[in-house]
Amino acid sequence: MSANKPRKALIPGCGAAREVLAFANAGWPVTAIDFSSEAVAQAKSILGPQASLVEHGDFFNPNLANEGFALVYESAFLCALPPDRRDAWSAQISRILPSGDAGGLLAGYFFFGESPKGPPFGISRPALLALLSPAFELVEDLEPHDSIAVFRGLERWMVWCRRP
Repeated sequence: MSANKPRKALIPGCGAAREVLAFANAGWPVTAIDFSSEAVAQAKSILGPQASLVEHGDFFNPNLANEGFALVYESAFLCALPPDRRDAWSAQISRILPSGDAGGLLAGYFFFGESPKGPPFGISRPALLALLSPAFELVEDLEPHDSIAVFRGLERWMVWCRRP
């Protein structure tokens, strides 16, 4: 990414937007979106002066691909989607993040498990690899030690870099 372009982060399905301030405090211009009006209202009330960082929006909106995001943060968004939406999720992530030298990043927590009823809808590791490997390279894969109870032992911190 060129030095004169600011990095921008997107947090889809942000819910109460607990990560928004961490990104903003780290110097990332951040946009958090959620389809739920109630979640957006709650996030805005929690964020107070930073409420403008949260928007009511649809992650699958094609216009997001034009926003110049360098990072998409995953935290319980994929596992909240019905499994039949995974291909659309992967395609949208690929449209949103730049390829080539810019190398956009998909980073966050991925929930592995067999959960036919949900949400959360777990995904198998092979299924996630098949979903992302055509457009992304896995560059970091760690076991988190501070998972919430529902995800404990079933999630991984992963960073994926958009392939050229």
